[in-house]
Amino acid sequence: MAQQEQATDTIDQKTKYGLRLGVDLAKPVRTFAEEGYTGFEILGDFRISDAFYIAGEIGTEDKDFDEENLKANTTGSYIKLGADYNAYNNWFGLNNAIFIGLRYGFSTFTQELESYTVYTNNQVFFPTEREINQEFSGLTGSWAELQVGIKTEVLNNLYLSINLQLKRKISEDVPNNFGNLFIPGFNSTNDFSEFGAGYGYTISYLIPIFKK
Repeated sequence: MAQQEQATDTIDQKTKYGLRLGVDLAKPVRTFAEEGYTGFEILGDFRISDAFYIAGEIGTEDKDFDEENLKANTTGSYIKLGADYNAYNNWFGLNNAIFIGLRYGFSTFTQELESYTVYTNNQVFFPTEREINQEFSGLTGSWAELQVGIKTEVLNNLYLSINLQLKRKISEDVPNNFGNLFIPGFNSTNDFSEFGAGYGYTISYLIPIFKK
């Protein structure tokens, strides 16, 4: 009798493993809201253990700079590869995540200097704008990236996620007499820090392959 009750109470608990694919919704929204910017990113991850996932992103970005003393454009593509760790202990049947991820990012891009203004404090001469239209192609940049975020299953196999990104530049090709203003995938650059930041708001769908 005791053996029969034990067999009845046993539950075969299995977790879905598969490929999750999605898009970053933040970039289309930014494309619509911000003049001079266009971006798109697709992303994916694959579960390899109870808490670890192989993960990556691939995308393109195009950004114009139309400032008082400078007009330029940067366009290119990027890829980020790494892994995520899910620190959230789900109840059985749930697949939500509070995750920490590491990525290596690599970008190839072209930068075009359209024009710049020659500054002078001599009141006799007015600042003059010089049209250059010089293109610097074949540029590359790389960085390490830390991601922290949450992922929620809103419908069966459909997930919404938000994440914050802290980036540390590793390398970049710098054009002669002109610094990079923007690296696709990394974001804006400056001369005072090797660090950058970003964010993502994604929707993705899990394609179940097997249960374990």
